[in-house]
Amino acid sequence: MPLIPEEPQIHESAQGPRATAAAGRPASTPRPVPGPRSAATPRPGRPVPGPPRPKAPVQRTHADAAPTPADAPENRSGQRSAPQLQLIPATVDGALDAAEEALDLLLESGRAPGEVLLLTTGDPHPWATHELSFGEAAYWAQQDTGDDVFFAQAAAVERANARPVVIVALNGGDDASVAEALPSASARAQALLVVCGDPQRVTSLLGAGAGV
Repeated sequence: MPLIPEEPQIHESAQGPRATAAAGRPASTPRPVPGPRSAATPRPGRPVPGPPRPKAPVQRTHADAAPTPADAPENRSGQRSAPQLQLIPATVDGALDAAEEALDLLLESGRAPGEVLLLTTGDPHPWATHELSFGEAAYWAQQDTGDDVFFAQAAAVERANARPVVIVALNGGDDASVAEALPSASARAQALLVVCGDPQRVTSLLGAGAGV
């Protein structure tokens, strides 16, 4: 799909990184997502060393709103239309922070944690590293519950379930791996795909045939 780098706006649920993000732009007020908001435990954060291991992943305090029909739009031929693409400029070192800022804004504006998948192209998110230490079976079983944000590496995206929102942090990886990750991530995004990375690099990869 065509991509024109511009001031980032997460149109559905968030407006790009807040003023403290690497891009240094203030976030405008996000459009609320319809649905009730109820108390929940925080989403999983960076692991704290030491036993015991929690029985279930920790969640952030946000609404558990069910996806609306708009989360998976279909055209008249019955095929799902492409997700909305939002690019958030970020350096390789700042991509994960930018992705977490976008995630916070999405959740704060009403997205349920279980509607979001966050992928990294370089080092895994600390939560994923922590959970994988207990074995892959237990780690992947957590995404099947569908009640929390799930963090995975883009290299393993084929095992990830589709979700309304997919955030990709371009925090490493060569051009070939990133070019492969973008369409795979798009295929799992039912409504919104957020890519945090170098705009010129992403545009080049999309123009080279890795379009999402």
